[in-house]
Amino acid sequence: MSKVKKQSDKNASKGHIRIIAGQHRGRKLPVLMADGLRPTTDRVKETVFNWLMPYIQESICLDCFAGSGGLGFEAMSRGASSVTLVELNKSAAQQLTANKALLKVTNIDVVQQNALDFLQSNQQSFSLVFIDPPFRKGLAEKTAALLAEKGLTDNALIYVEMEADSNQQLMPSHWQLLKEKVAGQVVYRLYQNSAN
Repeated sequence: MSKVKKQSDKNASKGHIRIIAGQHRGRKLPVLMADGLRPTTDRVKETVFNWLMPYIQESICLDCFAGSGGLGFEAMSRGASSVTLVELNKSAAQQLTANKALLKVTNIDVVQQNALDFLQSNQQSFSLVFIDPPFRKGLAEKTAALLAEKGLTDNALIYVEMEADSNQQLMPSHWQLLKEKVAGQVVYRLYQNSAN
């Protein structure tokens, strides 16, 4: 009986993400494979967190389109003081909550909500933000515009992952581009908020 249960559990999760470094290094977390969910690859994640290494400790982190939670859980493992994971898909949000319990961490909040609605009502300021939305919906630009109005600390860092053919001019003019890399059809960029 236990063999059958294990097999069905395995089929239900259909994938996993791996935490690369930090307190939970090497831990694998189950991932719900849903439409539009593109977990950031380990290779991209490694590059991004090399960029972010000097800034992660004690950061107040927001993952706007959390999906698998790969970026937010990685930030938490590497020393972020708090991480807010915003995910619209109910099943994906439930999986994020289950993974939070699996890691026995208390500094992660899972919010099952549309990211744009969350940002419109948000009262908190974040020092590190991940924007990795579903492609071809203009969500990166809309999210950036809302964040530019409120929700960022001075000098906050913003990671944006989007289609390689997207137009970076649509990002807020006071966000300074620090790093950029293209991997196939995806471009990922690191900006700094320099409004003041």
